[in-house]
Amino acid sequence: MQIILANRYFFPDESATSRIATSLAQGLAERSAAAATDSVHVLASQRVHNDVSQTLEAEGGIGRVRIHRLATTRFGRDRLVGRMLDYATFHVSVFAALLRHVKRGDIAIICTDPPMLSVTAMAAVRLKGGIMVNWILDLFPEIAMDLGVLGREGLATRVALWLRDLSLKAARRNVVPIERMAMHLADRGIPVSSLAIIHHWSDGEAIQPITPGEGSLRREWGLTGKCVVGYSGNLGRAHEFDTVLATAERLKTRDDIVFLFVGGGFRRAAVEAEVARRGLTNVLFKPLQPRERLTECLGLPDVHLVTLLPSMEPYIVPSKFYGIAAAGRPTLFVGDTDGEIARVLANADCGASVAIGDVDGLERAVLDLAQSPERRREWGINARRAYDERFSEARGIAEWRHLVDALAPAQARTDAPALSRGLPT
Repeated sequence: MQIILANRYFFPDESATSRIATSLAQGLAERSAAAATDSVHVLASQRVHNDVSQTLEAEGGIGRVRIHRLATTRFGRDRLVGRMLDYATFHVSVFAALLRHVKRGDIAIICTDPPMLSVTAMAAVRLKGGIMVNWILDLFPEIAMDLGVLGREGLATRVALWLRDLSLKAARRNVVPIERMAMHLADRGIPVSSLAIIHHWSDGEAIQPITPGEGSLRREWGLTGKCVVGYSGNLGRAHEFDTVLATAERLKTRDDIVFLFVGGGFRRAAVEAEVARRGLTNVLFKPLQPRERLTECLGLPDVHLVTLLPSMEPYIVPSKFYGIAAAGRPTLFVGDTDGEIARVLANADCGASVAIGDVDGLERAVLDLAQSPERRREWGINARRAYDERFSEARGIAEWRHLVDALAPAQARTDAPALSRGLPT
């Protein structure tokens, strides 16, 4: 039996989906080595998400994972039409690659980057007699509908939803990160027996807590002695920044507090322009950092920001939180105060949440933490404890291995852990 995982980005790419897909592939490959029966193949593009000029080798590997990199267009993320063409060509390449690589009884794990990949994969996996597992990191087309990219009514929307649901019903398992997403799919008629909840995770070995206020990045970026409020990762359409920038404007006379954005994405240029318009000299932008600086980059802020539009709660989970928790840093969440991240922060006592538009609340939270190193330390310890207990890489990989073992044809059983209504996550 082979395990074949399809995701647009893979190592050495540093995007969130690449990191977690790479982690899973390597974890399943270690399982395969122990079993001495399985092999793990990855279908990915030849591109790096933030550098359209870079082309990766068509064939390669990392450890026991075999990587097949597929040809696509390379318009990049800046324009919607170009992005759609990049998506479409990857869909075509994945369909052809699945026909080449899948054999009867193989398990094909299909991710959601690019959107709707499960629809393309469904036909190929069925034709070759494979077992399809959808790993739903983000839920499309609902995201596009809520962001106004795709209309809520009309033929295109109805067809997209019908095809997506058809591809989920055709899968043996649909793995989601949170209960709210699972319940949304169950309400749409996706069989509850096919739904499994496996939380996102980060690499807790690669990401270790460091002493607050230390590190070479602080010195390089001129942040020694500052209280740093950090945002790390994608600045995308689903995130909210007006509340954060309004708070930064209120605190611009505080020389001891700096807002740091590390990463890129669709909204970075707009956020930078707004910072310039407001004259915010207390806001600093840096590019996404290489993997070898991940611990230091996540450990640099004294407190991290996570934002999400409330309408996105059933469809997206901000994966950056899991790296923040692994780094042992507190989180301030801007979004639905009864959402997934808000509940985790409250239960683990490792941060605080404010509603979008609550500038007074975010300002108070930042000032309280800036003036209380002891609170930051306590919340940071609690964050790492929550990571170790609920969101570790070892836990996530173990749950995936259990799921794969239950689906393996040789074991002739389909009793993998599934969601039933009311089951706690």
